[in-house]
Amino acid sequence: MSDDVIQINIDQVLRSRAARFYRFIPRFAVRWLERLICQDALNDMLRKIGDKRDVEAADVVLDELDITLQPTGMDNIPNEGRFIFASNHPLGGLDGLALISLFGHHYQGDIRFLVNDLLMAVKPLQGIFLPVNKFGRQSRDSVSQIEAEYASNRQMLTFPAGLCSRRQDDGSIADLKWRKFVVTSAIQYQRDIIPIYFDGLNSKKFYRLAHWRKRLGIKFNLEQALLPSEVFKSRGATFGIYVGRPISWQTLDGAHALSQAATLRDIVYHLKR
Repeated sequence: MSDDVIQINIDQVLRSRAARFYRFIPRFAVRWLERLICQDALNDMLRKIGDKRDVEAADVVLDELDITLQPTGMDNIPNEGRFIFASNHPLGGLDGLALISLFGHHYQGDIRFLVNDLLMAVKPLQGIFLPVNKFGRQSRDSVSQIEAEYASNRQMLTFPAGLCSRRQDDGSIADLKWRKFVVTSAIQYQRDIIPIYFDGLNSKKFYRLAHWRKRLGIKFNLEQALLPSEVFKSRGATFGIYVGRPISWQTLDGAHALSQAATLRDIVYHLKR
């Protein structure tokens, strides 16, 4: 195993990030946090990933969790072209790894995935991730990197909702509103959009916490702490991935990008039907 294999240590993080308050934090609280984020299981997975990177790293996770992917409609993908693969985001982690594995093998690793910049801490996948700052302004370097990748011949993957799916008012589980960037970037870089529906769900516990956090007016995304455990709860699961027909960038209108992103979202949710 490589000497630079990353390991997660909540205690060390608290010591460095909350040094002024660390001595007031009870040991049981630290141990609870370690269990909540599945620290031991995550570190074991990181050891198994070792020095593997990008698509190979995603493959290790899927193999270790005995995940089976059942793609439908891969023949809808043209043999040539530059595309934006736009998917719903039901799981908050494992769905991204699955898409990296599926399309990474399809395109021999020549893919990039637009993600929350916090995920750049996941070093085994840094070569594929394209960071977006969700909580502030993009740095000039980050903007330049995004522009260069979208202008390149690499295939782009994205979750236009940003956050993973939540329970809706009608009781269904679905994405939040899709952002217009998926439409504006398709027009700007003349890329057709290929809609993807990923068939999966998190646990009821995840959706309940998200519901009550919102009801209580808590802005901090508490349910995000459950996402590591959601990954391990999916052990042995089979996920269907439905690939739709390309949507030509020439049919899109930047002046109505937000409404067209909503239409694209609807198209994705009809792929399984």
